[in-house]
Amino acid sequence: MLQIGNSVTLRAKGNSMLPFIVGERDTVVLQKAEAFAVGSVVLACLPGNRYVLHRVYRIKGEHIMLMGDGNLHATEYCCREDVAGVVVKIIRDGRVIDITSSSQLFMAALWRKLVPVRRYLLFVCRWWMRRDRRMKKR
Repeated sequence: MLQIGNSVTLRAKGNSMLPFIVGERDTVVLQKAEAFAVGSVVLACLPGNRYVLHRVYRIKGEHIMLMGDGNLHATEYCCREDVAGVVVKIIRDGRVIDITSSSQLFMAALWRKLVPVRRYLLFVCRWWMRRDRRMKKR
């Protein structure tokens, strides 16, 4: 669908993109990956026909390094041709978040710089999410 120019909407799974995309809660809107840059969130096909939705951390020629926002060290590598789509919007609780906006791009760039302290920030984020779920159940 993406290759012929249609946009595709998918429910996110997993927590590798915390705090920007929350699995089983957020939905992402993807478009054909005609252009993307460092900081873009892309859907890429990795070896073994495994797809990941991660942020582009480095581009060197045809080779791309990906890393989930919720990851501390783990990276994946692929080629430009392996990128199936690029995320343009996140839908969260009925709200549409344009991740190409200047404020979202700034927050994503800041998050990339915070890799050394990300462990502590993610701990607080996960604690807050568990607390929030418990409060909603009451």
